[in-house]
Amino acid sequence: MFPALEPELKQETLPDPYEDFMYHHLQYYGYYKAQRGTLPNSATHQHIWKNNPRYLLNGSFGKREDLIPDRLQKEKHLYSLMLSSPFVKSRQLLYDDIGKVNPHLREPRDLFALFSGSALLQAPRWPVECEVIKERIHHIEWVPPQPEYFYQPTGNEKIPEIVGEEKGTIVYQLDSVPTEDCYFTSSRVGGKRGIIKELSVSLQGPEDNTLLFESRFESGNLQKAVRVNTFEYELTLRTDLYTNKHTQWFYFRVQNTRKDVTYRFTIVNLLKPKSLYTVGMKPLMYSQLDASTHSIGWRREGNEIKYYRNTAEDGQQPLYCLTWTARFPHDRDTCFFAHFYPYTYTDLQRFLLSVANSPVKSQFCKLRTLCRSLAGNTVYLLTITNPARTPQEAAAKKAVVLTARVHPGESNGSWIMKGFLDFILSNSPDAQLLRDIFIFKVVPMLNPDGVIVGNYRCSLAGRDLNRHYKTILKESFPCIWHTRNMIKRLLEEREVLLYCDFHGHSRKNNIFLYGCNNTNREFWLHERVFPLMLSKNAPDKFSFHSCNFKVQKCKEGTGRVVMWRMGILNSYTMESTFGGSTLGNKRDTHFTTEDLKSLGYHVCDTLLDFCDPDRTKFMQCLAELKELLQQEIHKKFKELGQDMDLERSWSDISLSDVESSTSGSDSSLSDGLPVHLLNIADELNQKKTMYKKKKKALKSRKQRNKQYQRHTLMPESKLTEDAPERAGFPSTLQKPPAFFRTSENASSSMMKYEKSRLNKSQLNGRGKSTSLDPTDMTTLILTKNIDRIQKEKPGFTVSCDPKRSTNPSQEPAPSVKPSWSRNRHPGTRGSHRTAVAYPSLHVYTYP
Repeated sequence: MFPALEPELKQETLPDPYEDFMYHHLQYYGYYKAQRGTLPNSATHQHIWKNNPRYLLNGSFGKREDLIPDRLQKEKHLYSLMLSSPFVKSRQLLYDDIGKVNPHLREPRDLFALFSGSALLQAPRWPVECEVIKERIHHIEWVPPQPEYFYQPTGNEKIPEIVGEEKGTIVYQLDSVPTEDCYFTSSRVGGKRGIIKELSVSLQGPEDNTLLFESRFESGNLQKAVRVNTFEYELTLRTDLYTNKHTQWFYFRVQNTRKDVTYRFTIVNLLKPKSLYTVGMKPLMYSQLDASTHSIGWRREGNEIKYYRNTAEDGQQPLYCLTWTARFPHDRDTCFFAHFYPYTYTDLQRFLLSVANSPVKSQFCKLRTLCRSLAGNTVYLLTITNPARTPQEAAAKKAVVLTARVHPGESNGSWIMKGFLDFILSNSPDAQLLRDIFIFKVVPMLNPDGVIVGNYRCSLAGRDLNRHYKTILKESFPCIWHTRNMIKRLLEEREVLLYCDFHGHSRKNNIFLYGCNNTNREFWLHERVFPLMLSKNAPDKFSFHSCNFKVQKCKEGTGRVVMWRMGILNSYTMESTFGGSTLGNKRDTHFTTEDLKSLGYHVCDTLLDFCDPDRTKFMQCLAELKELLQQEIHKKFKELGQDMDLERSWSDISLSDVESSTSGSDSSLSDGLPVHLLNIADELNQKKTMYKKKKKALKSRKQRNKQYQRHTLMPESKLTEDAPERAGFPSTLQKPPAFFRTSENASSSMMKYEKSRLNKSQLNGRGKSTSLDPTDMTTLILTKNIDRIQKEKPGFTVSCDPKRSTNPSQEPAPSVKPSWSRNRHPGTRGSHRTAVAYPSLHVYTYP
């Protein structure tokens, strides 16, 4: 490129080793087409500009005749000319200093963007088919001062006739919604490009009282609104994207309201035959004027509530209607209606940003990216634990895995998760003790794509993710694939004491757990202890009698069952109602967000009870469970008209035969893979089969010797042993006597059917010398550091609550029943527990 100056430059300048390496490196990867030396280094630049700046401008790069007097302008001009050169493929060349020319490549960006102190919230990514309004929607948190009771049906509720758009007037309708014939292709921030259309009707003047609807915001869901009378509207919900079903979640905005007027709203395309609206559940309403002037947030509103079958069906599947009346508090107000308290992806990001920016919380809560969703939204993973004092203490910690929002319309799970995170990240002594004992792996939002677009149950793959935890399609179901792999790696490193996935339930009140029966007699009924303890800690919210532990074939792909089969004994799905409680002091009242967040605290409190070195409560719960099960079996046999000797063999009956199924959703049966993914799955299965049929690896010498001894030497020794018998002498080797089974029982059959899965999982990578029982590990942390705590905190008395006794050998007395009272405030209970502070030690458990 500079032939006239080449000999002179070779004499005056020495090659820069770093630049020489970079030029070869970049040329190898195709960033430069030219040969080495065609682009000058920094010394070359300075020499050329010093001796003949006009040459570069007139000769190789440009045709400009006049000189540029300013040095900085010269360098900028040269930089722009270099980028326009056909030899340069990279467009990332930068300059470090203003005084010298030193082109270099920009630093590579992080693979996944993480929060930092100055990081902004990441805007959610939408499918390119979705229109999104520019307005940001935000609601305040508020707890009603008085309990919100269920609606009491009068029997005179009106059942409005479905008119439809033929006789009514369409006042709002989304232009296009991807159905099951389509599938997700791409996404972008803000969704569909172009001008956002005005879908609501235009008002004809100040006297026009037509409501203006909108749902094109985060988590919103409303497909169409038809005005059938002056103050009466029929509403159609949008199905989950790329499907033709799952209409349950609704969340929309209305404007141009009128005060002291009764409006009627009727949703006409619900799919579930049963609903909590039949037993008194009310919809939620939010007024922006009330929020801004009186700090009043979401509240339960509605009268004449009726859930009934739609008679105007389309012939394909039965539809159901929900109708209710409401009165708005202000004229020309902006109000919202929702199926449950919304919790959006942006709400989660705001919370995580506050944690990342906290100098205290960020020390024991590490925020990482588990993966990217199908649309490119970040799926966050939190690792919460206190730094351990020694590597042995770090290795002794067991893990607890918590996840939420695999079903996007079940926002109850996010509120429980928020309550858990609020407590476990606090400075409460109980929270500090839990962080000392456990490593918490938390995925607060498994399905951000579905949450963003306002789906009820599915991801953008058009399928229920909680039926595909065994999937091999990493690219199509990235959230659950990476979650399962994270837990699998975690199990190889340490024992996972508990796995729980937070859900919502649309047909039962209260909060309860679904678990898995364990037929190993050594751990019989142990999986039911944690739910029973939780029911005692939250007696007005949690119902143990609603819990179920049956593993159905249609639930084999759920997170609960898959993690249980991977070796986690205490594997649960927590179901929280959309309605309220039928227990204790909260009987017949709706749950608030504060009620749900309190469940997060009770999960932490129950963990401490469950791992208490004093096993009194644990053993008492086991005894109570056996008694309850005995009663249940007796009741079952009485219904069947059979007699049974409960004293002898009642515990040998399969628990799955006693319990009913867990009918909680309308998609228990998996729809299978979408059509466009079937070929991909077949190809992956073929590759997997070919991989299994690979040629066996060559055996080592030791293995060959063992094989030789087994096939050659052992037959010879057998011939030698048989020789005396052939000669007429009795053999000295007597066969052991055969034991014949005289009776068949259910216990032996179950033991034959179900192997000791838990023991096997414990031995698989976790039976190391550093792995401790939760009792031993808790005792180690509590007793080993009492003296050190007293030295570090003068005047701090380390005392042990009876429920936190550090004597692991203590056995409960048969007549003593532990107290389950929870009269003290959570913040005041810490004086009876130890808080251990350890120096920094990084625990490498990523992700």
